[in-house]
Formats: sequence, C-alpha cells, structure tokens
Amino acid sequence: MNLTGLLIGAATFVCIGIFHPIVIKAEYHFGRKCWWAFLLLGLVALVASLMITNTYASIILGVIAFSSFWGIGEVFQQHKRVERGWFPMNPKRKDDYKKK
Repeated sequence: MNLTGLLIGAATFVCIGIFHPIVIKAEYHFGRKCWWAFLLLGLVALVASLMITNTYASIILGVIAFSSFWGIGEVFQQHKRVERGWFPMNPKRKDDYKKK
C-alpha cells in the first residue's frame, strides 16, 4: 500500500488551511502592502524545495511555496472582500479603502 499520495494531499490541505487565516490577518493588519512578504516566503520555500534531497520535505516546501504565491493574489482579493463588507475593516486603516 502506497501512502505517498495521501501524505501529499494531507500536507496540501493543512498548508491551504494555514494560509487562509494568515492572508486574512495579514490584510487586516498590514493591508495590500504585505504581498511582498508572501513573495519572499514563496521564493525562499521554492529555492529550499529545489535544494533539499528528501523527497517529502521537497514536496511540502513546494506546496508552501505555491500556496504563498497564491496568497499574493488572495491578499488583493481579501482587500476587495473587506470593501464589500464581508470581513471587518481595520479602523486604523480606513483611508486604504474606497469611500462609499
């Protein structure tokens, strides 16, 4: 019985589950300007994935890298969701959002 696919699937599921609240909190506290942190994390994880010889660690780092790259777009989408009123706005950054 080969459990590799299940391990990779579970790691991907956990990674996505972790990144979802991170994106929400990052946009709340830092706004759209935090996108570069997701880019930096993604690049570091990508390079580490290429350098590590352990297959499982390399795959998990690749999942982290591409989840981080996906997070860049989600930060901007989260900003739009806040403007629509779907998520709370940080009162300290009211000027970052469109006036209604």
